[in-house]
Amino acid sequence: MRMMAFAARNYKELVRDPLTPLFGVGFPLVLLLLISTLQKHVPNEVFPLEQFAPAMAVFSLSFLSLFAGMLIARDRSSSFLMRLFASPLAASDYIAGYTVPILPLGVAQSAVCFIVAFFLGLPVSGSVLAALAVLVPVGALFTGIGLLMGSLFSEKQVAPFSSILVNVAALLGGTWFPLDMLGGTLKSISYALPFAHAVDATRGALAGDLASAVPHLWWVLGYTVVAFAAAVWAFRARMRSGEA
Repeated sequence: MRMMAFAARNYKELVRDPLTPLFGVGFPLVLLLLISTLQKHVPNEVFPLEQFAPAMAVFSLSFLSLFAGMLIARDRSSSFLMRLFASPLAASDYIAGYTVPILPLGVAQSAVCFIVAFFLGLPVSGSVLAALAVLVPVGALFTGIGLLMGSLFSEKQVAPFSSILVNVAALLGGTWFPLDMLGGTLKSISYALPFAHAVDATRGALAGDLASAVPHLWWVLGYTVVAFAAAVWAFRARMRSGEA
């Protein structure tokens, strides 16, 4: 119950500053609309909507790292966490309290991406629900990475690190072009990271091919567990040192 009370407070903090979540939704949607418009004037289908829409949904979730990192970093800079350290909450409770209000935001972002894609010509099918289900652990992955950054870095440092993460996730996730264009070494590096797996899992689920999506999803889940374990460890270290 104490963790849920803390989560409710964090939800209010997110709602209090709506510009950041709106940017996380709006920027990918602008790109989706722009690329779809350009595609109509290109003879060859460079960005098929069935491939590009799920990639944009993953791209929108990468901004959750910024939301999560800034939320926890702001609490650290305001000494809010120092006062909370006197409570009986464990480090895992704090991390869960930051995660609970962020994940529904990620689901909403993904849903908006697909709704806009429907108006652009994406076929309406039940496989969209499977894609949204796959995107939940993807959102958790980026949230965990953001909480780790917020536990390690200051508020001013979180923004540039999040920007790097967003760009790396897009470039090495195959959002803008097929990873085969990168060559063997960079492609291998891309698939050693979770971002390409997140995009491929979402594309497979949207296509109704869950058999191809599941192996990629395991990669995402593995990295998510590592990210949250590292975030709990970093936060616990802050608590033990008595420094927010």
